Amino acid sequence: MELQWYIIHQNRISQQKIYKVNIMGREYVMKKLETRLEKHVDSLLHRYPRLKIAQYDIIEAYLIMENTYQHDGKILVAGNGGSAADSEHIAGELMKRFKIPRPVDEFFAEKLKKVDMERGAELAKHLERSLMAIPLVAHEALTTAYINDVDGLGVFAQQLFGFGREGDVFLGISTSGNSNNIVNAAIVAKASGINVIGLTGESGGALAELADVTVKVPETETYMIQELHLPIYHCWCLMLEDKFFG
Repeated sequence: MELQWYIIHQNRISQQKIYKVNIMGREYVMKKLETRLEKHVDSLLHRYPRLKIAQYDIIEAYLIMENTYQHDGKILVAGNGGSAADSEHIAGELMKRFKIPRPVDEFFAEKLKKVDMERGAELAKHLERSLMAIPLVAHEALTTAYINDVDGLGVFAQQLFGFGREGDVFLGISTSGNSNNIVNAAIVAKASGINVIGLTGESGGALAELADVTVKVPETETYMIQELHLPIYHCWCLMLEDKFFG
């Protein structure tokens, strides 16, 4: 990728630096992506060169997620149909190892053994540290009750209102960007101080107007959009795992 980063501001108290970077001939202002993480974006763009158009948004979305996890937050994910499956897929990659083993630390391992020496020792061998991610598509009793009793289009918004906390991330996946239940959840997220990342097709739809950043892949056909969504969120999961467990 060979991105050139230039410091344009440094906070006097926190020492946090803001950089200017040139991507695809355009200049952007953002936090700096760690050099060791750039290899994951390089690999993604090498395999899917069409995604270079979304390079800035992919990096910016990652940085939002990174910041959330640095402050003990979580990611809430939702989508419909194939995007619902993507939501559970993402949570699965974040809540356990993707490529890198994530053993519990010795301090917690000892606490497990103090509770039960034999079982605790076995648990210490197999438990893995998680990056908290909740797929809002996975709670059938809650979702069907809410759909039946209250409102079908508010099913993700209700869960976001219950699970979400200020500083969390809502990752809304919608190929059109116009899925009403996703847009409704994004509205609740914004009102709650929750960061919104959109993952959409080319137009971005209504979701792009609400999101802090939207990754719009250059396709208009639903299944082709979904084919480009998977390598993007795999890239994010690899970067997050490398950052926190690498």
